[in-house]
Amino acid sequence: MKILALESERADVKSEDFTPHLTAEATAVWKLYQAGIFRELYFHQDKNCAVIVLECEDAHEAGEILNTLPLVKEGLITFDIIPLIPYPGFSRIFGG
Repeated sequence: MKILALESERADVKSEDFTPHLTAEATAVWKLYQAGIFRELYFHQDKNCAVIVLECEDAHEAGEILNTLPLVKEGLITFDIIPLIPYPGFSRIFGG
């Protein structure tokens, strides 16, 4: 199942709080990408927010995986997890 994960930074966190953890975060993200779990990775153009497309069994598994990230473990970020399904609207024009 495709899962969309949108990062949110805690409001009380300063940018320098992230610095000691960024190499570990990049390493963890790279391993998940290489494993085929993180399929696409982006940053929002207008704000410091990661957007990740994961391939997981369900939203629960996606949450467990995201909770292994160093920035999540440190309590610096959280994720909104959105399970995705294919667009069903084409059946209106192609039938069935």
